[in-house]
Amino acid sequence: QVQLVESGGGSVQAGDSLRLSCAASGRTFSKYAMAWFRQYPGKGREFVATISGNGFIRDYLDSVKDRFTISRDNAKNTVYLYMNSLTFEDTAVYFCAASESYRGRAFAGDYWGQGTQVTVSS
Repeated sequence: QVQLVESGGGSVQAGDSLRLSCAASGRTFSKYAMAWFRQYPGKGREFVATISGNGFIRDYLDSVKDRFTISRDNAKNTVYLYMNSLTFEDTAVYFCAASESYRGRAFAGDYWGQGTQVTVSS
């Protein structure tokens, strides 16, 4: 069982940057691929970024790949999402997820966090 807790969301202006963090419980964090998803009101969750257990492989949603960076610190059991040049369209609830298998953009989460709200004002 893995428990995930996101933090770092908030309200920012367009063009600003934000860093989301996701802290995981357990001692086997490095065996899990991790991902960030986002959800707009009334919509399903959308894949944003994913990273393999060792951090060597990453993949992104096309619309964020030049602005967002996913990274992880396995010593701290934490995955990050660095978001730059934020736009109004990035406003959503952001979730982190863990999976025992790396599937790139086809990531299927086995465990999910509760989400953190990001609001970007234009």
